Amino acid sequence: MTNGGKTTLTASLLRALPNCCVIHQDDFYKPQDQIAVGEDGFKQWDVLESLDMAAMLDTVQAWLSSPQKFARAHGVGVQSEASDTHILLLEGLLLYSYNLPGRHEVPRGAVP
Repeated sequence: MTNGGKTTLTASLLRALPNCCVIHQDDFYKPQDQIAVGEDGFKQWDVLESLDMAAMLDTVQAWLSSPQKFARAHGVGVQSEASDTHILLLEGLLLYSYNLPGRHEVPRGAVP
């Protein structure tokens, strides 16, 4: 959903939650010359193939391997009173369209 408040909600959660990092799917679009043009003549930005999902997954893996290091590298101050808590928010339009290898597909409509 475009203009549905994803970024606004993410920003609010980022402020409210301790030791919270965010990865924005918008940061992983392929270069413009690699975006397909549809039958209507417009670039197809809202399709999974427009994103470098491997790079996004690598970024998620970097957070998983060391949340504190990732937080420091992205300017997030780790709160000592919640040092055992680390939260990663993934924000984006097409997150539920990607099937990880070895994972079960989520049926359409199962996720609100």
